[in-house]
Amino acid sequence: MPLLLVGQGAFAQSEADFFKNKQVRLIVGFSAGNEYDVGARLLARHLVRHIPGAPAVIVQNMPQAASIVAANYIYTQAPRDGTVIGAITRNLVNQALLGHPNLVADPRRLIWLGGTSFPGRVCVVGEKAPTRTAADIFTKELIVGSNGAGNSTNILPTIFNHVLGAKFKLIEGYKGTADIVLAIERNEVEGVCASYGQFRGSAQAFQDGKLRILFRAEEAKMSEIPDAPSIYDFATTEEQRQFMRFVFSSTEFGRPYVLPPEVAPTRVETMRKAVADAVADPELIAEAEKSQVDMSWRPPADLERITAQLYRTSPELIEAVKKLVPNLN
Repeated sequence: MPLLLVGQGAFAQSEADFFKNKQVRLIVGFSAGNEYDVGARLLARHLVRHIPGAPAVIVQNMPQAASIVAANYIYTQAPRDGTVIGAITRNLVNQALLGHPNLVADPRRLIWLGGTSFPGRVCVVGEKAPTRTAADIFTKELIVGSNGAGNSTNILPTIFNHVLGAKFKLIEGYKGTADIVLAIERNEVEGVCASYGQFRGSAQAFQDGKLRILFRAEEAKMSEIPDAPSIYDFATTEEQRQFMRFVFSSTEFGRPYVLPPEVAPTRVETMRKAVADAVADPELIAEAEKSQVDMSWRPPADLERITAQLYRTSPELIEAVKKLVPNLN
């Protein structure tokens, strides 16, 4: 036992010696003020206390091509010593499988450190909507508002109609989810499918019964709404589940953080622990709550599992996704 303790102490000391007086760069693949940037900067402020040797943590934005440039930089050029972390798009695996022409990075070789936030999506209806339960969407037409192609308000109902045989009718042209909520109040439309966080300003409407959550669009549980049914409950074949997983599972990556390939296992262990400890830090949690930034933890093992699962998707299914949702990548 004493030898084990000495070994652990030596390991911690060597990591501290390596990071002391160094800079750790956190490369954010989006512009300043974007949700990824806000979350990354919050993490950076607290991460310094949890990396041995307390190196400075510097945020650098690399927003070209919606984080594709950042992902490629991390993959091909960044030092392989743990001093560069990437904050990249949650859609990276989908983009790779869909054959994004400019993407060089292979998500299977990037080292996942974990992710923060779970931007789960829900379908919501107004009090006058004839659709009362999730099962009703298969027998009654539900008129929902949409921002247009390439947006969750369009992609979600489109997939539900095509894959499960739901009866959503889309009315496009709204500027954002808030505008669609107003349209629901004016009885222009009956509902909307969007990120749960988009409804933070409608808490009173939910309390008053003017808005109702019909179901969650995620397979994973959402802690804020534990009783909401999942749309996956209505899938009758494994092919239907695989199709929806391919399109929807990117949300389970949250806002992911990665290291380049070939970082030494001991350094990976150090950085994974540092990120996890920072996210659990009471000071970070308090700041996140005050700023209303979702810092829900997504463990690296989960991101590895989802990546492996997505790479088992058949080429035929991927081609079907390309045809139905051409703007997904």
